[in-house]
Amino acid sequence: MDMVATIDEQQTKALIKDVLVELITEKQDEFSTIMLEAFEDAAMANAIKAGRQNDFVDEAEIIAILEG
Repeated sequence: MDMVATIDEQQTKALIKDVLVELITEKQDEFSTIMLEAFEDAAMANAIKAGRQNDFVDEAEIIAILEG
């Protein structure tokens, strides 16, 4: 017999908030790494979109964006 735990939206929000607070306060290096990767992924997605709408984006431009 499988038991399934369910939580409501309020509990989900509280759990996510607790995890984020712990990451930011106790695991700063890991949090920074996660955020950096997220920003890099967003920059790559934007570059891909720009390449699909217009001419292809030069690889050197993408690398320059990612390296800041």
